[in-house]
Amino acid sequence: MNYKRSMAENKFILPDGNVLISFSGGRTSGFMLHKILEANGDLPDRAKVVFANTGREMPQTLDFVQECSDRWNVPITWLEYTQHKPKFEIVSHNAASRNGEPFEQAIRKKASDRFLPNQAIRYCTQEMKVLTIKRYLVRNGWKKWFNTVGIRKDESHRIKPSKDKRWENWFPLAAAEMTVHDVNKFWSNNEFDLQVMKGAGNCDGCFLKSEAQLAAMWREHPDRMQWWSDLEIRIGSTFHKGRSYKELGDFVEKQGSFIFDDEAYLCQQNFGECTG
Repeated sequence: MNYKRSMAENKFILPDGNVLISFSGGRTSGFMLHKILEANGDLPDRAKVVFANTGREMPQTLDFVQECSDRWNVPITWLEYTQHKPKFEIVSHNAASRNGEPFEQAIRKKASDRFLPNQAIRYCTQEMKVLTIKRYLVRNGWKKWFNTVGIRKDESHRIKPSKDKRWENWFPLAAAEMTVHDVNKFWSNNEFDLQVMKGAGNCDGCFLKSEAQLAAMWREHPDRMQWWSDLEIRIGSTFHKGRSYKELGDFVEKQGSFIFDDEAYLCQQNFGECTG
């Protein structure tokens, strides 16, 4: 499934064959989707836009996905992982899980081993997103396809070839040399935007976020962060080596807001953004 395109051609023109457009629900993937629609017009049947919901997305993320679909007149298929065959279900904005149900089902498979996903083994992403979408596409008769990934030029260290022979990764943002500045400029001039604080989405308490960002989430959304703490206690394990969600939450509550003004208190890796 190789394709060639001259430097003068639009990097967002769909390659030949089936094309999966993975929409995470973030600003970068929303920008990528808009650029693809801008370059191709109405998408052909061989292209599918898919959003995989984990049940831990911020409510505003779910609203944003639906708004992109409505405003840009593009069908977006909403999927969720389930333990029951075919191990995925098609949902909608109204029917989507909002209390971590798909996440807990994925973890339940490993619970007997007291094994939570972590930075080294992200089986949550693999099960709830990669495999869930794969099962859906195979069920629809796809044998090979391009997997469109929203990685920008300034994130080029994250570009990797596919490990699965069924698909080839396509990185149009990186190919077009788009950076975070292009993404921010687009949304600052757009008539709608993702209504979450920087770093809050998509997965609210993702263990890939820095300590500083998770602490900010504890301050702003303690009810949402409590889910992660309770899950660690119930399984008897932690998502991050040497750090539990409860300990971080207790620290934020005890120390107060002044810790957010001093970088010495909290890890600021990657400016508090998710590293995954």
